[in-house]
Amino acid sequence: MNTRSFYKIYIALFCICCAIIIAGCAQEKKAKKQDPEKSKAIKEWNKTIPGNFSAEQNRFLDSLEIDSFITKYPLFQSYAAAIREFYDGRKLAYAWYADNRLIEQAGNLSDRVRNLQNEGISKETPYRNILDSLLYAKATGTPDVKLELMLTANYFVFAKLAWEGMDPAISKSSQWYLPRKKMSYAAYLDSLISTPKKASNSAAPVYRQYDLLKQHLSHYRDLQKEDPSWTPITSTTKSYKPGDSAAPIAAVKKRLFKLGDFKGDTLNYFYDRALETAMKQFQSRHGLPADGVIGKGTLNEMNVPLTRRIRQILVNMERSRWLPVHIDSVYLGVNIPEFKLHVYQSDSLLWSCNVVVGQSVHRTVIFSGDMKYVVFSPYWNVPESIVRNEIIPSMKRNPGYIKSHKMEITGYNGRIPTVRQKPGPQNSLGLVKFLFPNSYNIYLHDSPAKSLFNESSRAFSHGCIRVGEPFKLAAFLLQNYDNWDEQKIKNSMNRGVEQYVTLRHKIPVFIAYFTAFTDRKNLLNFRKDIYSRDEALAKMLIED
Repeated sequence: MNTRSFYKIYIALFCICCAIIIAGCAQEKKAKKQDPEKSKAIKEWNKTIPGNFSAEQNRFLDSLEIDSFITKYPLFQSYAAAIREFYDGRKLAYAWYADNRLIEQAGNLSDRVRNLQNEGISKETPYRNILDSLLYAKATGTPDVKLELMLTANYFVFAKLAWEGMDPAISKSSQWYLPRKKMSYAAYLDSLISTPKKASNSAAPVYRQYDLLKQHLSHYRDLQKEDPSWTPITSTTKSYKPGDSAAPIAAVKKRLFKLGDFKGDTLNYFYDRALETAMKQFQSRHGLPADGVIGKGTLNEMNVPLTRRIRQILVNMERSRWLPVHIDSVYLGVNIPEFKLHVYQSDSLLWSCNVVVGQSVHRTVIFSGDMKYVVFSPYWNVPESIVRNEIIPSMKRNPGYIKSHKMEITGYNGRIPTVRQKPGPQNSLGLVKFLFPNSYNIYLHDSPAKSLFNESSRAFSHGCIRVGEPFKLAAFLLQNYDNWDEQKIKNSMNRGVEQYVTLRHKIPVFIAYFTAFTDRKNLLNFRKDIYSRDEALAKMLIED
């Protein structure tokens, strides 16, 4: 049934209702109860009233016009289903017009499409010149179906590029096994148009880091225009500390001023207290020991070319497109290059602690799971690869190796022994582990090697994640459980008998990989690409 036939039915039903009402009033003015047939007719007619429309409710498309538009502009073919879904949800009502004028959101969309580089996108939407010319010609006057559909098509292209990101095959090729977000961009557009004030104040349908990184992208691009050479700062002295005076210190001040860390006098050569504060902030933002000493490592980070920093921001904006927009619950997040565990309640950061992650040859996998168990005084079931590559050679060198390391052989898989380490302070998992069952055999756990948590770079494990504050995490997870007070948790950790506690509610755990991110003070942070994942993605992103 086409739209014109629909309208004829609407008019017929409306006339029937009016006739019923008029006839009823004329023949039986005293009757107080409605005629059942009349009520049914009105009810059926009301069902045809569009529900979530903008002010422009009296203009409708013909579905054939959508088909013709897609045929004429074939580069929108991959978005055809989304376009039809959007207009089906609106009963084919126009979206971008009110009172025969384009609504404000049309101009907003056009501006964002025209400035895709601000979104970290290096390509253009299809037929942008046609959109611009249509907007210029039809700012006022009778609604234009071509402009209506061109705006909608460009919205879906923009949503794909700026909010959804590259094809899932790309993220998988980057060994990113976190689930990609799923959402209806058609529903978001309908909300954007129907409730403009509410939509304009709400965040874009993308993980919060995206917009934060976008702000810093603009700043770094401005820096690159102002200082394209970004001349490296050199020094013949091993390091500088507060109280020193030298020409390179002035250069350091100027650089930190440009980066936003330093606010003082950039002309003098004296290492003063203001510079020390700025230096510690810079070091903290780059994952360095925040000791205020200007050494080789600190200068190396200052001298990283702006083009490389911009690429880092672009890559991590893309990763932000892949994540869920919002999680309305308690969850744990591990950022591998940051060597940090973060505990969240929705978007509120509750606390953080240091972690140790996998070495470059034993990479921690980027994935998610649901934490289900807290295990006190755990056994360590040694993976077969570690038994083969490390324990068997050690047993050959030292026949007493198994006993001295509190291990035991529980069986054999062919000629490979099945080995586990007994609970206790020597156990490689420490005194507690946190399980979220997964096919990668990765979990969080304590560690007897406490000194490693004080290192600035903490990639030492075989893939699992060692937690710097295991007692605090156990207490947090069991805080609302009867009989699990702090003393009982401490006793269970040191009892030497393995004990499983099943969590009543599973806790989502996200293990991610961000080498550029903003912290809670909105300071831009950079971390080393310890698994060399950035450059391959940058090439695909920029070349694409």
